Amino acid sequence: MNPEVNSFFIKAKRWQSEFEALRTIILDCGLNEVLKWSVPCYLFQNNNIVLIHGFKDYCALLFFKGALLQDSDGVLLQPTENTQSSRQIRFTSLKEIREMESILKIYIFEAIEVEKLGLKVELKKTKDYFVPEEFQIQLNKNSKLKKAFESLTPGRQRAYLLYFSAPKQSKTILSRIEAFTQRILNGKGLTDCVCGLSKRMPSCDGSHKLLASKQFK
Repeated sequence: MNPEVNSFFIKAKRWQSEFEALRTIILDCGLNEVLKWSVPCYLFQNNNIVLIHGFKDYCALLFFKGALLQDSDGVLLQPTENTQSSRQIRFTSLKEIREMESILKIYIFEAIEVEKLGLKVELKKTKDYFVPEEFQIQLNKNSKLKKAFESLTPGRQRAYLLYFSAPKQSKTILSRIEAFTQRILNGKGLTDCVCGLSKRMPSCDGSHKLLASKQFK
């Protein structure tokens, strides 16, 4: 156990027993424990294998290359419909985790083998994503916006395309494009920090809300 990760388990307000059980199972599989993205992450030769995280209704193991696992027990879930690589196994009780211990170890060992073999998930390219007509028109009209968008990392480009294309109504799409145009011009991703206070740079951790609250006091 990594002492630097202990604080996560001690401070957990929910799922504390479940987290501890998952931690024991994972460490029994010989993985190294570190803290990444403020949650316990487990590595094989410095490569991410699985992490523990919790939500209001469930806690979960997230396998970084879960899409490559066989899932013979049918327990892996796609976190969101646009998630390509990672997969979750969700739990709502300690009893559930204990009953699945042997299955979980099989999945963890399989994930380690996937890493040993150097297998990679074949991700969709940015060009394979749908570009809303409203956004394409703006790119064609505004050369600076087009250049700024093309300069973003592929992941940031995909995030914007998914966000812009989600609404059904054109006016909502246009509203989203207008709201984030300056952010794109500034070279920022959809969820990047823009206030400079985030402790999870470049991602936003909500620090701007604290800044705003102080301004109104």
